[in-house]
Amino acid sequence: MFQERKAAFKTPPSAVRDASASQDVRRTRALEEQKRRRAERIDSTRQLDFFADMTLGPSDDEANDGDDTQAGPEVVREGISQFASMLPSPSDIGAADVMFTHKPAGSSESVSPTTPEINMQTQPKKRGKGKRKGKGRAAAPETSKGGKKNTKQSKWADKCMYAELLEMKDGFDACGDLRDGIPDDIETGWVAVTPVPVGKRCLAVTHQASGIAGIVPNTTLRSRVLGKPLMKPFPSTLPPQTVLDCILDENWRENGILHILDVVSWKGQDLADCETPFRFWWRDTRLSELTPFPPPPNAAPTEQQHTTYHFPHPTTFTPVPYHTDTTLAHLLSALIPLTRTARAIPVSVPVPGQPHATSGRGAEGAMELDGGAMPLMQVRTVQAPVASDGMLLYVAQATYEPGTSPLSSWVPLRAYQTHEERIQQEQGHVESRPAESPLDMFERSVPLCIVFFVDADFSCAGS
Repeated sequence: MFQERKAAFKTPPSAVRDASASQDVRRTRALEEQKRRRAERIDSTRQLDFFADMTLGPSDDEANDGDDTQAGPEVVREGISQFASMLPSPSDIGAADVMFTHKPAGSSESVSPTTPEINMQTQPKKRGKGKRKGKGRAAAPETSKGGKKNTKQSKWADKCMYAELLEMKDGFDACGDLRDGIPDDIETGWVAVTPVPVGKRCLAVTHQASGIAGIVPNTTLRSRVLGKPLMKPFPSTLPPQTVLDCILDENWRENGILHILDVVSWKGQDLADCETPFRFWWRDTRLSELTPFPPPPNAAPTEQQHTTYHFPHPTTFTPVPYHTDTTLAHLLSALIPLTRTARAIPVSVPVPGQPHATSGRGAEGAMELDGGAMPLMQVRTVQAPVASDGMLLYVAQATYEPGTSPLSSWVPLRAYQTHEERIQQEQGHVESRPAESPLDMFERSVPLCIVFFVDADFSCAGS
């Protein structure tokens, strides 16, 4: 069962039976729903309904145009008095809200708090024989009928914005329009993120820690589906109250890289309601301001520490490159070839087998502090290769929303075999042959879109 679920991961539906359920239609509906929720949220924040009928009387110009014979100031008959009904009445205020009784000045009685009459027991309860004084026994965990413990779902479960696989197909529709799955507004309304590295999707959550930044553990990586911690909390230079959408590199123990895909909040500032280009710009700007720290102690086994260095936790926070130029020509000439190539990210690692530098003044890698040398770890910069997994496409006007969303499309580098194809192959009905990857199909469809759009523009210009 696990192998079947793993093989069917990220696979699109075998066929779209209803045109209203196509990915393009669902994408349009999701974007309109986001715009509606945003407008309602803004109106609720402004509280325009409370001030719709409020008036402070006529203005100065209106008063001058009126009858000058009116004696005395005009009484404002409409104002904020209409909100008096919203205040609680004195009868609704309980006795617990009245803490002190007001006494007039010069009164000999002291001001004392009013306490309700409560029958309090002054005698402590006697303990029976054989009972020890201490904490009560912990309540037994609730179990279901099957004998399994009922665990509460984490609040971080399914909070990542997970992309749908871009549904592509060959051919034209009944009207003669090209329907290959590539969005019609790909050149103007989308943002490309490529190359997306191979790794595990997760959330990086930071909290307020009492200590020096970069030394006290303040960051936790949580899984995408269940929201469970992937490792122990570790120190980082990220500010507190920050939530980042990340990809943990598959070789993070060797390179210590955590790829930052998107930003949900930064120092308590919610950025999920911002559009895609702004979130990516904010991500790159804020990550470039972080101060790099030296590598932590070696986490490799003791017998391998002289030759191998393993990171105990991620230390390098690298943003995944994004591209706002998504024209068809740029996709074909630059972005698709970039998706097929691996990246090289500079990483600082300690020199294997070298002890800490303890030399005196003038030695390289030593720091003078109060007349003595403070030992520093000798580090070197290496280029860590990062394999590509595919390309992500985001709707530029979309905001960040948790769960699987059609507003983000995934074009993987390798092909995924559907459940039906695997069953037919096991039964011998279909010969085993390598399937075409979605990126190959995407690259093959882009020139057709270019020709189709050029012909459409030529026909419109001729008419």
